[in-house]
Amino acid sequence: MKTYKHLYPQIHDFAKLYGAFRQARRGKRDRVAVASFEFDLERNLLNLQAELRDQSYQPGAYTNFYIFEPKRRLVSAAPFRDRVVHHALCQVIEPIWESRFIHTSFACRVGKGTHRALDQCQAWARQSGNRYCFHGDIVKYFPSIDHQILRELLARRIADRPTMGLIDRILDSGVGIQSGEVPPTYFPGDDLWAALRPQGLPIGNLTSQFWANVYLHELDQFVKQQLRCPAYLRYMDDFLLFSDDKAELQDWKAAIRDFLAQRLRLVLHPKKSPVFPVKVGIDFCGFRIYPTHRRLRRSSVRRFVRRFRHQREAYRQGALSLEEMSHSVQSWIAHAAHGDTWRLRQRLFADHPIGAPR
Repeated sequence: MKTYKHLYPQIHDFAKLYGAFRQARRGKRDRVAVASFEFDLERNLLNLQAELRDQSYQPGAYTNFYIFEPKRRLVSAAPFRDRVVHHALCQVIEPIWESRFIHTSFACRVGKGTHRALDQCQAWARQSGNRYCFHGDIVKYFPSIDHQILRELLARRIADRPTMGLIDRILDSGVGIQSGEVPPTYFPGDDLWAALRPQGLPIGNLTSQFWANVYLHELDQFVKQQLRCPAYLRYMDDFLLFSDDKAELQDWKAAIRDFLAQRLRLVLHPKKSPVFPVKVGIDFCGFRIYPTHRRLRRSSVRRFVRRFRHQREAYRQGALSLEEMSHSVQSWIAHAAHGDTWRLRQRLFADHPIGAPR
């Protein structure tokens, strides 16, 4: 197995840190923390470079808050200078895995995304020999990721002690944030202290998204190499397997449940992991996908209508500009247009006029 050394000097290279700053700043230039960092950019980057070079860098405290769409999630925002470090680290180590990820893993990867995942899902739903689907979902995926297992997976490829030290510091900075999200769970072979193992990645970190893909790359390899399933795709912890044989999918489901528990200390959701005919529709990435068409998930439409109502009221009160509201609406329209939603969009905007500002 090929390993990679001498990575750390690339991470604290000044040009790399500047590029990381530009990536971390994208779309957030109006934030106070970003503007403050940029006000004395050269000094801040030089200080960060010095801390990384002498390995004295320590991550700051997270700002934690809950979001409730599409469901309740604890989101953790790292200080801006830490986000610069996350980008610099991922710029260096992400290419090591990118070429090894399977083609049908779609989350948080350049050139992939939800709409490519939808296209692949529907292509396989339409393919003869794929009458049935197994839709797998993992219970509380991000809060359940085991730090020891993740570190072992990363260390397989990264044979560079300073880089692993930086990874350890970032991992340690998130310990305990997600502790209340997952009840203590024991897996085959666990001892009495297993429930105290550090686990959980803060939702919101760039590193968390990348490491979550590295973690489930093990599942991808198991499905493709051991189960030999030709029609398989994954979007983060949502994954689909297709077959013409319902019993085969049930066998694969049992094998995946055992693999997740024994190898990755994860739990397959008992109620959200069904085997069903593709003709009834596949609930995936915000859409319900049929072999012949796609529909937006009803909950997605309800969320947009609720958000659009608040935006219209804010516009009428003068708290939101027409340009800001238009940008948000156009983004949703572009997303909705990936399904058969023309009549829905026409009806929504006819029934909900914007009105004039007061």
